[in-house]
Amino acid sequence: MREDEQVTEQQTRDLSKWALLSIAASIVVIALKMFAWQLTGSVGLLSDAAESVVNLVAAVVAFFALRIAAKPADDDHNFGHVKSEYFSAVIEGVMIVIAAIVIIVTAVDRLFNPRDLEQVGFGLAVSVLASVINGLVAWQLMRVGRKFRSLTLEADGKHLMTDVWTTAGVIVGVGAVYLTGWSRLDPVIAIIVAVNIIFVGYKLMRASTMGLMDTAIPDEQRAAVDAVLDRYRGDGVDFHDVRTREAGHLRFVQLHMLVPGEWTVQRGHDLLEEVETSLHQAVEDLRPTIHLEPIEDPRSYESWRR
Repeated sequence: MREDEQVTEQQTRDLSKWALLSIAASIVVIALKMFAWQLTGSVGLLSDAAESVVNLVAAVVAFFALRIAAKPADDDHNFGHVKSEYFSAVIEGVMIVIAAIVIIVTAVDRLFNPRDLEQVGFGLAVSVLASVINGLVAWQLMRVGRKFRSLTLEADGKHLMTDVWTTAGVIVGVGAVYLTGWSRLDPVIAIIVAVNIIFVGYKLMRASTMGLMDTAIPDEQRAAVDAVLDRYRGDGVDFHDVRTREAGHLRFVQLHMLVPGEWTVQRGHDLLEEVETSLHQAVEDLRPTIHLEPIEDPRSYESWRR
């Protein structure tokens, strides 16, 4: 294994500790939000607490997904376990939608059976504290997720940040109820929050599903691959049938490299190694697979079997 692959593997293994941070933060936030709900009786604050319960379960799932993703390739998983991160994001998206449905059901009941809120000031102060904790943890998770291209950590961070905005909306709604005395505004805010949560869940599930479908690498990285290949084109050398895909933080490219048939195997292999090195330097965590073929043979221009 090359040194850069060892570094990448170690970085991936270390990412599970950030899920532990999310778990700890979720436990504290749930306790604070449930306390705020008990103080006020607000269904909006209850919906906010329900989303935090989902955050906790999602963080636990993320922890195990990251541990699995860090495992090296084995006889049953020749290309590693990085795609386990996509399953984590799917589970989190489904749970978000379920939580939103529960919130809507609770809010509709309160819409037809409104009740006055109590100890609003203190309850909102507790919610603000919980939101600050969520915001700090979300920022850190998204930062680390972007740095190491971990869909699991980015999803968890975005989920927590959505929770921050959810709490902000609930605080505004509960405050408006307190100022106006219109009790039905509380469940209306809860329903709006739930709809937003469903949208977030949908985006998470879509992103993870695209990853499971072997989506091509981003345009910027594909352009970097093409630029490398263009440098080597000419003097009887060409490239054919370039295909790419992503799996977790890893990126893969497969292609045909066409060289003059009169070249020795050693000469073609030396150039292939040089092209591979240049591709590694151009795109981080890239795993190239290059098939060497004679440029004069018409069969060399056949595409990879579908």
